Amino acid sequence: MRLPAPRIEPLEMDRLDEEQAAVLAPFADPANKVGGGRVLNIFRTLARAPKALTGFLAWGNYILSRRNALPPREREIVILRTGWLCRSGYEFAQHRRIGLDCGLTAEEVERIKAGPGAPGWTPIEAAMLRAADELVADHFVSDATWAALAELGDKGRMDIVFTVGQYTQVSMLLNSFGVQLEDGDEIDPDLRP
Repeated sequence: MRLPAPRIEPLEMDRLDEEQAAVLAPFADPANKVGGGRVLNIFRTLARAPKALTGFLAWGNYILSRRNALPPREREIVILRTGWLCRSGYEFAQHRRIGLDCGLTAEEVERIKAGPGAPGWTPIEAAMLRAADELVADHFVSDATWAALAELGDKGRMDIVFTVGQYTQVSMLLNSFGVQLEDGDEIDPDLRP
């Protein structure tokens, strides 16, 4: 975690105005896949700007949906690498759990930290990791990496850029606002300050 305490406190659920309550209501539903009725710190923080949160959720829902050409496991490889590169303890903790649910192994999650050169990645997995590295470092996918991603097609390559862009933004928000881990989550030891 970059900060030991929030710069912007998450809202208390019993102190919401009407607009904040409306934007957070879907998360409070026990049937909601994200949090199962527990409204996560990220959403309680972003609800301080309810209109921004509404826009953020629309785009984020695309990234995490089946409309994204990346299969869930591969999408989580890209998200975890982005969170790792952005040094976002919250993001990495959340998506470690999601990645494991999407078919990643604990060993693969550890290997994501080592990057595209780590042994064991398929050529397309290594190219996806390399694309995340290039986008975070230079905001550009090199010609060689773009060519290595060809089997994903144009839509898949676009969705890698969209996904890295979304999770770079998410990491910036989490890091800068000081969003703290959820109760029961643990920071990756390699992301401790």
